[in-house]
Amino acid sequence: MPVPLYEAKAEFFRMLGHPVRIRVLELLQEGPRPVRELLAAIEIEPSNLSQQLAVLRRSGIVTATRTGSTVVYELAGGDVADLLAAARRILSVLIAGQQRLLEELRTVETTS
Repeated sequence: MPVPLYEAKAEFFRMLGHPVRIRVLELLQEGPRPVRELLAAIEIEPSNLSQQLAVLRRSGIVTATRTGSTVVYELAGGDVADLLAAARRILSVLIAGQQRLLEELRTVETTS
């Protein structure tokens, strides 16, 4: 029996639900990067990065190529960059709304 689309979407978003994976995707928006550059930029244990890269690779959202001992990762498609940009826009609107509420609360506190 095929998986309903909403379940597939939920699984996709669960796959994205880790800060290291999001950071890797942000870095790969700039172009392909070898693992050593990802490690330097993210500053986590190599084994942790390896686990997170494996999740992204299994999902098909990134691809890896090996040349000698160097493994280079890149985004599998441009839609990932579009998704991350949409997330930034959504977060900007949400945070702006929270900021307005906070300012409102502070105004009420100072007038009380």
